[in-house]
Amino acid sequence: MTDTEVMPYYRNVLSNSRCLILLADAQATVLQSWGDGSITDRNLKPWFQKGANWREQTCGTNAIGTAVATGAAIQIQRNDHFLKLHRNLIGSAAPIYDAGNELAGVLSVFTDAYLPQAHTLGMVRLLSQSIENRLISRRFEGSHCLITLNTNADNFDSPWSGIIACEVNGTVIACNQRASQLLCSNPVNHALDELFSGSGRRILQQSNRAPMQLVTRNKVRLSARITHPEQPAPERPVRQLARETEIEEPSGPNLSELEFGDATVRRCADLASKVLKRGVPLVITGETGVGKEVLVKALHNASDRRDQPLVSVNCAAIPSELVESELFGYQPGAFTGARAKGAIGFIRKAHRGILFLDEIGEMPMAAQSRLLRVLQEREVIPVGSTDSVPVDILLITATNRSLQSHIDSGQFRSDLYYRINGLSVELPPLRKRSDKQELFQQIYRQHRDDGQPEALSDSVLATLTQHPWPGNIRQLENVIKVAVAIADGDPVQLWHLPEDFLSAPESTSNNAVESSGNRATHQTLSDGLSQTLDAYRECMGNISHTARALSISRNTVYKRLRELGVR
Repeated sequence: MTDTEVMPYYRNVLSNSRCLILLADAQATVLQSWGDGSITDRNLKPWFQKGANWREQTCGTNAIGTAVATGAAIQIQRNDHFLKLHRNLIGSAAPIYDAGNELAGVLSVFTDAYLPQAHTLGMVRLLSQSIENRLISRRFEGSHCLITLNTNADNFDSPWSGIIACEVNGTVIACNQRASQLLCSNPVNHALDELFSGSGRRILQQSNRAPMQLVTRNKVRLSARITHPEQPAPERPVRQLARETEIEEPSGPNLSELEFGDATVRRCADLASKVLKRGVPLVITGETGVGKEVLVKALHNASDRRDQPLVSVNCAAIPSELVESELFGYQPGAFTGARAKGAIGFIRKAHRGILFLDEIGEMPMAAQSRLLRVLQEREVIPVGSTDSVPVDILLITATNRSLQSHIDSGQFRSDLYYRINGLSVELPPLRKRSDKQELFQQIYRQHRDDGQPEALSDSVLATLTQHPWPGNIRQLENVIKVAVAIADGDPVQLWHLPEDFLSAPESTSNNAVESSGNRATHQTLSDGLSQTLDAYRECMGNISHTARALSISRNTVYKRLRELGVR
């Protein structure tokens, strides 16, 4: 493990924070450090240099040494440190395990901030998990099958995915910590047949990186995908392969799961479903993050083309010079850098299914002309060819900008607009939905850890409800995931929500009049602080006894006492 595993995360996540990051080995010896050295005085600087050792045996309780000793993520507040020299710092550390499940090192973040640091601990856990995943992938991706597991098929690239490396005969030889958690046991040296219902051989026959659904021996349903070594498996439609191998296909969202009482969303789904059944093209509009792609997946599952491909293309994500070749395909040798065998393109991949073009307004004019021809003639001509290929597709497009303004500025063809705009539906932003609280609870239930309460508390719900949600449902999912990760099995509390979320300005309407939910939040916080102070006095100032009496962590006790000005 080298600093190349850490630097990408430091630059992207923590480089603007007032903190020091240390990478230590399994013996708690510092290997490398990054960050703001000004947070330490002259006496502390040697502790953050290469070769410094933080073992508990030599310097007592501290983030790095205690993480090595316990093998778990931990945060050590100021006065929790054994050495007085360290008591002006807060340390957050998480162990890093290698592909053999052996402790490889510890990643830690030190800061002198006085604000609550629960978010920092969650971020360190996230970074250490990301590094673990990169270590196991680099070691096995070229020689073994890698199976990625998660609770949702949309989250395979999340650092919280489980990863299993197995031999061609289905024997698991390595896994990350998250895989063991999802399977409720260490799968190493077990066959896939022993871990999942169904045939392990059929799991290994699944197409490269194609999603599937597996059921563990404990009857837990997980989404999964397999990455084959070196050469990917031959392309086959996912649903056809699922029928051949008798592996269950992920059901995905259905129309009834899109809303929990909001009439606008229900009407959008009903109208869109009806027109698609008649072959009418659909345009979905709405702000970024409102769930346009989720609606498309639900419409696909509800359509008579559910057994055929759904091909999603983000027009804004493809370089303008490659849009035509990616959409329409190309002949072998059509241009410099083309694949020797050519490519069929996204449109032909969607044959007999549904083609979803997201951010359609970003499509270059040349590609718009070719797309118009495809929709008129129902045939596609690959780049570099003169022969046309018939195609049968249903078209759904989406945009978060006004296509009419693109037409007025000459950036979008009006004839294409009228061809794709059979019906236009607009999904409402999250802040305007009438079923917000039910939606908050549903997304929380999807991501909560086992053992956490099945519902969010009234105080957390009130805080979520009054937020303006500029990022809509996409932002909501990220906030919930972070809160669940930081809570780490405990009930989600207000201070588990991301700091940038809590510090965001509220909407004008919420500022004008304090809502009843906001008053409930303040009352709950006040009651919690009062209870903590009473327990602290009854326990004669003993932090550990206070934490046990209130059934909360010692870190939470320290935080509340600081808010009260006691410590």
